[in-house]
Amino acid sequence: MKVLILAAVMACAGTAWAQATPVGLWKTIDDKTKTERALVRITEAGGVLSGRVEKVLAADAEPGVKCDKCEDDRKDQPMLGMEILRAVKKSSSDNLWDGGTILDAREGKIYKVRLQTSEGGKKLEVRGYVGMPMLGRTQTWLRVE
Repeated sequence: MKVLILAAVMACAGTAWAQATPVGLWKTIDDKTKTERALVRITEAGGVLSGRVEKVLAADAEPGVKCDKCEDDRKDQPMLGMEILRAVKKSSSDNLWDGGTILDAREGKIYKVRLQTSEGGKKLEVRGYVGMPMLGRTQTWLRVE
C-alpha cells in the first residue's frame, strides 16, 4: 500500500514539474490593451526553447497578416507559424529561462527575453527588454495546454 501511495505522489510531482516549464501552448495577452493576441506553442529541443504562433486571435488581425515591419528573416512572412521566441535556455536560477529573443511583430522589433512560470505553471511572465531586464515590459501569458 505504501508503495502505491509513493508511486502516486511521485507521478503527481512529475506532472506538476513538467507543467512548471514554459513548454506548451500559451494564450498571449497584450500588456497594454489586455486583449488576446495569439496562441503560441513553446517547444524544447536540446535544452533550447522556441515559440511559434499557432493561431492569431486578435480581433483586428487581417487573415494572412504578414510581418511587414520585421527587419530580419521574418520580413513579409506570415504571422501564422512564425517563430517569435528564439534561443531561450534554462537559467541557473529556479523557474527562470533567458538568453534568447522575442519578436514584437506589430512593431517589428526584437528584444531580449526572460520567461518565468507562476501559479504552478498556469501563467508565464514574459519580459521583453533592451539591455537589462529592468528596462522592459512584461506580459502574462495563460497556459492553454
